[in-house]
Amino acid sequence: MKLSIIIPCFNERATIETVIERVFACPHPDKEIIVVDDGSTDGTRDLLRKLAETRDLRLLMHDLNQGKGAAISTGVAHAAGDILIVQDADLEYDPQDIPRVIAPILDGRADVVYGSRFTGGDAHRVLYFWHRVGNGLLTLLSNMLTDLNLTDMETCYKAFRAPIMKRMKIEETRFGFEPEITCKVARIPGVRIYEVGVSYSGRTYAEGKKIGVRDGLRAVYCLFKYRFARAA
Repeated sequence: MKLSIIIPCFNERATIETVIERVFACPHPDKEIIVVDDGSTDGTRDLLRKLAETRDLRLLMHDLNQGKGAAISTGVAHAAGDILIVQDADLEYDPQDIPRVIAPILDGRADVVYGSRFTGGDAHRVLYFWHRVGNGLLTLLSNMLTDLNLTDMETCYKAFRAPIMKRMKIEETRFGFEPEITCKVARIPGVRIYEVGVSYSGRTYAEGKKIGVRDGLRAVYCLFKYRFARAA
């Protein structure tokens, strides 16, 4: 099955080349790599153009910054794979975990797979206590509203059979994408959702971490909005 790996990025010049090289090293035999630059202003765009000259990747660019959700939507619209997965551009998630995440889909057991940072025995960088509490509370609220038993709703690694992802209209342009997609997936009749453990090397805010309290509050709003909105 063909795998589309979508990499949204915004001002990630320090890490994007390493991420792309690691994604190319991912041992899935049939894959396409789609990089969506979301209006970077730090030289990321020039670096990506140079990489695209020598590497087999598809480069898409937003003229203005629109948000992670918008970049993912652009990538999904152009993806040709049977399976879609999102890869962050900041080295927090290791592309070597991708085969583990998509394995339940390849085996015919799952339609959607979440790569959880909080289950399994993989390496995790020790960082912010309250950030972990916030993640736990958002996941708990998500589970209460969707009747799922996820351990990590906010994870970057979400893999989908392509028809599931392409049938959805993604409305959130920023980090609200995660709760939106979770609510919408949970409402699909018969969808099979799995979760596998992945490693995680979180960044500090000094190292460029972008998500904050405001994004957490938006996530709460999105959980209620998309849980009770008309199915998309």
